[in-house]
Order: sequence, then C-alpha cells, then structure tokens
Amino acid sequence: MKEVVHQADLCVVGGGLAGMSAAIAAARGGAKVVLIHDRPVLGGNASSEIRMWICGAHGENNRETGIVEEIELENLYRNPAPTYGIWDSVLYEKVRFQENLTMLLNCSCCDLKMDGDRIESVRGWQLTTQTWHTVEAKLFADCSGDSILAPLSGAQFRVGREAAGEFDEDIQPKQADKKTMGMSCLIQAREANSPQTYIPPSWAYKYPSEDDLPHRGHDHRSTNFWWIELGGEQDSIHDTEEIRDELLKIAYGVWDHIKNYGDHGAENWILDWVGFLPGKRESRRYVGDYILTQNDVRSSGKFEDLVAYGGWTMDDHHPGGFNYPGQPTIFHPAPSPFGIPYRCLYSKNISNLFFAGRNISVTHAALSATRVMATCATLGQAVGTAAAIAIREGLAPRGVYEEGIEELKQTLMDDDCFIPWNRRSISKLTREATLTASHGEPEPLRNGLDRPIGDEDNGWRGEIGSWVEYAFDAPRKIRELRLIFDSDLNRKVFNMPCNFPLDAEPYRVPNSLVRTFRIEVETLGQWQTLLRVENNYQRLVKLAVDLEAKAVRFVPEATWGAEDVHVYSWDLR
Repeated sequence: MKEVVHQADLCVVGGGLAGMSAAIAAARGGAKVVLIHDRPVLGGNASSEIRMWICGAHGENNRETGIVEEIELENLYRNPAPTYGIWDSVLYEKVRFQENLTMLLNCSCCDLKMDGDRIESVRGWQLTTQTWHTVEAKLFADCSGDSILAPLSGAQFRVGREAAGEFDEDIQPKQADKKTMGMSCLIQAREANSPQTYIPPSWAYKYPSEDDLPHRGHDHRSTNFWWIELGGEQDSIHDTEEIRDELLKIAYGVWDHIKNYGDHGAENWILDWVGFLPGKRESRRYVGDYILTQNDVRSSGKFEDLVAYGGWTMDDHHPGGFNYPGQPTIFHPAPSPFGIPYRCLYSKNISNLFFAGRNISVTHAALSATRVMATCATLGQAVGTAAAIAIREGLAPRGVYEEGIEELKQTLMDDDCFIPWNRRSISKLTREATLTASHGEPEPLRNGLDRPIGDEDNGWRGEIGSWVEYAFDAPRKIRELRLIFDSDLNRKVFNMPCNFPLDAEPYRVPNSLVRTFRIEVETLGQWQTLLRVENNYQRLVKLAVDLEAKAVRFVPEATWGAEDVHVYSWDLR
C-alpha cells in the first residue's frame, strides 16, 4: 500500500469544532499543521452526519466568539435557506484553504510511535485512497472525542462517574462506576404542502400511546429529538454499532408515533433525515495537570490560567437514556460564565500532548457542563493558539503554562476570544493617540473589553456617516487596524435548524453588524480615503496597512439593517 510521511509542527487528530478550531488557530499563528479526521465531512456533532445544533453559554452577552463565531456568521451570510450542503462547505473551506494547514479526511488514526514520554508520530489509514499516512510532529492535539491517542500512548485517562466523595461532588453517585451519558441518533422533519403518509420499517419499535414516551417532548417543529439516546450503561466506544442499531429502531418508531398514533399536527410532515452515525456525549476523558470539578464550575472557576469558559448548565443525562422512565436529564445549576483553566488542556504524563473538546481533564459532573460544542470550539482555539506559542518559543504544553500563559491569554483575546474577568492589552500606539468622535463617547473603544459586561456596554454608538478619529502630534507608522463590531451576542438563531417548516424565516446576517465602512487618513493636512470595505459580515476585522499618518478615521457607511452603528473596539498597531 502507498505510504506518505508528513512533517508538521502540530498534528491534530479529530475534525470536530474543537479540532477545526485548534488546527486553524495554530496555522494562523504560524505553525505547520496536519489535521487527521476519520469522516468525509468536518464538524463532528455539528456535521451533516449527526446534525446537532451548536450550544454554548447561557446568559446575556455570553455567546462564544473567536473562530466559532466566524464560522457561524459565515453560515448566516452564505446559507439563507439553510441547507446542510452549504454548511458542510463552510466548514470544509475553513480548513481546506487555510494557509499552513494540511487536511486528511477519511483518515483513521490507528497507531503511534513513542520516544520516552513524547509522541513521535501517528499513523492513519485513509480509506478513500488506500494510503497509510504517517505524521511526524513536535506537538499533538487529540480532539477526537473518544481520545484515541490515550490508549495508544499510555496517557492517563478516566471513564465514567467518580464517586461523590473523591472530589466532594454531590451530583455524583456514592460509588464510582463506568456509566456515561449516552449517544443519540437525531431525526429531522420537513413540512410539505399536502398530506404525507409514513410507512415504518417492519423492524421499528412501536409506541402507540403517549404513555410510551414519558417525559419526552416530541413537537416535531421545535425539537431535535436529543432524547433518542442510549449507551450510557454500555461501553460507549466498543458497543457503538450495537447501540446505533437500537437507536434506529427507536428513531423510526418515534416518527411512526408522531405520524400514525394520535393527532400531533404532523399530517403534512415528512421524515427528511435520520442520523446513522450516533452523536456521543461522553467516553474517555484525559487527565491533565488539573481536573476541573463540579465545585469549580459552581464557584465560577476564576483561575489564574483560565483560557476559555463554559456557561451551559450541568446537564447530566441519565445513563439509561431512552429506556429510563423518568426525566432523561437533570439540570444542575451552574453559573454562566465559568472559567476553564489551561491546565485541563494538556496531558499530565505525555509531555507533548494537548487535547480539546469533550475529552478534557474534568470529572463526569463538570463534563456535563463543558461538553457542548461552542465551549469545545473555544477550548480548541486555546489549544491551537498555545501550540503556536509553544512552537515559536520552543516550549512544551506545560511550559506554556509556566512561561507563556499571559501571552496565550492576550493572543486569544486579540483574536476575539472572551476570557471572563480579564482585560485585553491595548497597543502603545492606540493609548498614546487622542481619541475623538463626531457623535457619542468613543473612549470605550480602547478599554480592552469587546462586549457588554453587566451594566457596561463597552462600545461606541454613532450614526451612519459619523466618524471616530485617532490623532497624533506628528505622523506615526501604522501597520494594522483591528475592529470589533456588534454581531448581536444574544441572537436566538442556531447555526442550523433542527426541522424545516414551510414558514421558516431565512437566515440573515445580524442587523447590528457594520456592512460598509471606510478608513480615512490625514496626511499633509488633507483627508483621503485609505480603503473602503463593502459587504462585511464578520465581527472581528483585522486590516493590514502600510501607512504613515497624523490622524486616522473610521467612518461607517451602512449596517445590515440597524439604524445606528455599534462598535466595541478599534485598535491601531
């Protein structure tokens, strides 16, 4: 068989949102990256193969930004219908066309080589090309969900629920066990213009009564059927095929119930899609230098080394899943946001191994809050950024904690990742300038906070055609402009819908985003337009420039619908 060897700074295993974010962040930071993913499409649980919407932190203005927000805004702009064909392409192009990044799809990691406590290389089989790929790298990041590198490398990991007494967690059982949250095969429905029949397969289970689906809300217009769930009492890795077969019997039977038993308002509805790849919630969890616990979550996790945050409730699904007759999940209160420390993102005993996603160093109880995809994406961006710093500075993952944690935090915030209770550093050029505006108070634009926090808006509001100006006593060199616009962090739109009614609203770019703007510069007493940006649909905009000017103005010309202009940050470098 064909053999290909790749040389890289970082090898990322797993192309879900965590792995994608890690690979993109590292590549943008200058590292040479290879991403190995065992599926034909990217996105993991958010992909067209599983179709879970991207969930994240609850609460006002707590939405995750950074790479995951960039991807979601791209989808809102490109995918008004919306369709999974376009969503898949948005994810694909973010990786495929990223400089410094090589993507290996349909490639399953099968083996690795060790050199002491370091991973030297990983080996994967690419089914489509019948090729063995070996990736030799300085650093590795396991974002596979199932932590495939753990049993291969000897990295410490955990499975299942800890005993309540081990970390003094009151939502854990008295005795430790290997039970996990289960996996789901989702279904999607689409509304038609006329009545539609449904004939279930002969092997589907029957649920003729409402009593057969206790505590399972089955409004086909608004639910994604997450409760079609099994596997928590089995081996969540090795029994996956068997669990999938059972889930399919349930899924087709549930739709049979909706269509053919009782009046559910589904006469015109079609079963549009069934997931044949189960979406997992839990399997192996790595052990890092720190294990995040239920009590850390409840106390808000104000760690010195926090590099990401969660804000989902501790959503602990019963191991029995669909077969459990009671409530399928218990929502234990959790603050939003709560901090997640960097020490949870690298291995305790494998010196060059990062991890991100649902496999980080947490207890089962804490995992019930950290496992959702928007949180996982921010963890991936933290890992990828840390890897780029490690390569640049010649550090191991632990070395970044010991010597580079402040650089990591500042880099993440500069790339529009929110880190609660931290403030982004402002460049000397920005601080030394005189800041004025034709309307409103512009000073919040350089306060280092890029979203509303509590009662503080932390932004500038102006009118179309108004301006904000940085001025100097003498001409200064400027190499970059950085802007943060308002993308409506409280918008209720998911990245993709769960079902498709005929009266569904099309996807739209948030009205609050600045669509068109220009940058003007003053040279020799004259104002000139340096550049004009049209059809912007992103929150974070970085513009490389090469100029010497005494003053610079930002002039908004249009939004995507809002009457006023709302900008959180404007920096000069």
